[in-house]
Order: sequence, then structure tokens, then C-alpha cells
Amino acid sequence: MYLIDNYLDEEKLEQKPVRDGAGIGVMELGKDNKDIVVLTADVSSSARANFFEEKYKERFIQCGVAEQNMAGIAGGLAYNGMRPFFFAYSVFAVGRNWEPIRTTIAYPNNPVVICASHAGVSTGEDGATHQMTEDIAIMRAMPNMTVLSPADYNEARKAVKAAYELKAPVYIRLIRCKTPIFTNPDKVFEIGKAQIINNGNDLTLITTGITVYEALQAVEELKKENSKLSIEIINLHTIKPIDKETIIASAKKTGR
Repeated sequence: MYLIDNYLDEEKLEQKPVRDGAGIGVMELGKDNKDIVVLTADVSSSARANFFEEKYKERFIQCGVAEQNMAGIAGGLAYNGMRPFFFAYSVFAVGRNWEPIRTTIAYPNNPVVICASHAGVSTGEDGATHQMTEDIAIMRAMPNMTVLSPADYNEARKAVKAAYELKAPVYIRLIRCKTPIFTNPDKVFEIGKAQIINNGNDLTLITTGITVYEALQAVEELKKENSKLSIEIINLHTIKPIDKETIIASAKKTGR
């Protein structure tokens, strides 16, 4: 199964930030892949680049509060054969930075992986200036860009490894807060392939990122009102390229 056995027992599930999975995953990749270099914009600890920094200081670049410069540096490193992972807050990695990313990473198809923490409105305590709701729309429009939105720590850890193997520009949308770990760590994360995590016949529910677990919980609540209700849930961890085949097949099956 793609989900662990006790995934609905939230109180017993381990909880970790999704961003931690990405940081740990890149650190693990760094052991055997000497071409990996990590860059950050003065947010090593909060964006979780620190896991890599502590082990491989010689391949870590602190760019300061200069995300636009960081995009150019990352693009140049990738052009010259390195594999940069770029850690920053999503609002600055994308909002402040879309044109440098487009010009130095996306257009030339340089294999830079952008690990963007604090995405969406999940980080309420940081205020509106640090909430990024436009990142999916912006990054989907970039040429050659793959957009990933992992649901939990395990998916994020696997997503960075899949991104490294892709050898193309990748944007990974990450969350700061702790969330339940409910996906099976041993299942393969396949870019471009959505996961049906709950089979159903009455309705198709498509979800991504940290809302995947909320969708599972919502379906269980609805079943309390109508035990015969059968809802299919699709975990769309890859926003681009979108898995049209899985979505269309499910929609035809459920009718809505």
C-alpha cells in the first residue's frame, strides 16, 4: 500500500515538517553524489539546508539575502556540470525571483532543484509577507520546469531524490509546520504519476501537498453520515507534468 497501515490514527502517527524530508533527502544524496552543491539565502536552518551544510561544508554556498543572485549562481553551476539544490522560502524563491529563474534555470533547462519552504498559507505565524499562494501558477508556466508538491516527510525525502535523477529544473513545494507522516517510505515516488490512495465509485477528489491527509480525514467524516458513500482520492504529488490519464480514468469511473 502507498499509505502506512494505521494512517487514520493521527494521534499515533509521527509528525515532522515536510521541509525536513527534503533537507534530509538532499543530505543523503550528497554522500555518493559529489556533484551536488547546496545554496541558500541566509535561511539554512529554517529552510533545512543545514542538514547538508553540517556534513558537506565544502559544497555549501551561503548567498546571503540575495535570492536573485542565488538563482544566477545555481544556473551557472548547473551549466558547468554541478547539481545545485537551492533552499529558500517560497515567497522569496519564487515571488522575488521568477525572472532570474526563468532566464538562468528554466529556459536553458539547467538541472537546478528549488526546495521552497513555507509555501501557501500554512505559515500563519509569519504573516502575509511570508505566505506564497501564487507559486504553483508561476512555476507551472516556466518552460522545462517540473513542479512537485509532496504530502508528507516521506514523500519529500523521496521527491528530492527523484528530482536529482530527472536532470532537469524542478520546483518542490514544502511546508514548515509539522504534519502526520502517513505515506509508506518504501513505495517508489514516480514523478508524473499520481497515486490513487482511496478507491471509490461516487466521486473523485483530487488533492496535493498537506491537504492530502485532510482529504483522507474528510472522507472518513463523510462516511459517518453516509456509510455507503464511496469517494476516490487522488494524491497529485506532481503538479507538472500532470497525470491526465489517472485523472480522466477516475472521473470516468465516478462520473464526477
